[in-house]
Amino acid sequence: MTRTFRASRRTRILATLAAVSAVWIAAVLLIDRSDGETQAAQRHPPAGAVIRPDSHRLSSVADGRVTFVEFLDFECEACAAMFPVVERLRHEYGDRVSFVVRYFPIPAHFNAERAARAVEAAARQGRFEQMYQRMYQTQSGWGDQRVPLDSVFRGFAAELGLDLAAFDTDYNDPATLARVRADFEDGRALGVDGTPTFFVNDTRIKPSSYQDLVDTLDTALR
Repeated sequence: MTRTFRASRRTRILATLAAVSAVWIAAVLLIDRSDGETQAAQRHPPAGAVIRPDSHRLSSVADGRVTFVEFLDFECEACAAMFPVVERLRHEYGDRVSFVVRYFPIPAHFNAERAARAVEAAARQGRFEQMYQRMYQTQSGWGDQRVPLDSVFRGFAAELGLDLAAFDTDYNDPATLARVRADFEDGRALGVDGTPTFFVNDTRIKPSSYQDLVDTLDTALR
């Protein structure tokens, strides 16, 4: 009787320890999975933000109250037509409004993604704005062609005095392409389906004239 009781007691203890161990292991796995999901979300944040911490700013105002955001394609003729308009806005509102650029290379434009990669590679040497401007100033000479124009964009880098070895490395770096496509995916999640597309803060706007842009910014600044 005593031996049977002891055996039964030992069995219950072992079963309890096994159950506790199973719960502990499950908890550890749940924590690990949660941490992994959190880290993955930090590495690959969900698409749909109008602005990211790494978004390129042509100008930045300390209070950050009003931000003008453009999703653009360097091979887009409409974007090139809007380029001097945006430059004019920057001249008039640059001390009150932050101006942000997001890449949105249209797949149908053969060299649009290459141009964005060139601008991003220039950005890694602190020359984002200069290459951004160069693309639109010269678009009529390189746009709407169905052959790769990597050498043309490298020529722009040389004209800007960039370190060409570093430019080549960055231009071909998968991380550069990923950075361009991350902007594109944000745009798609926001409903962007063409360029140029503008946002003031988190609101998409569809201006039909320069005065529309002025009125929108004035309203946001009030």
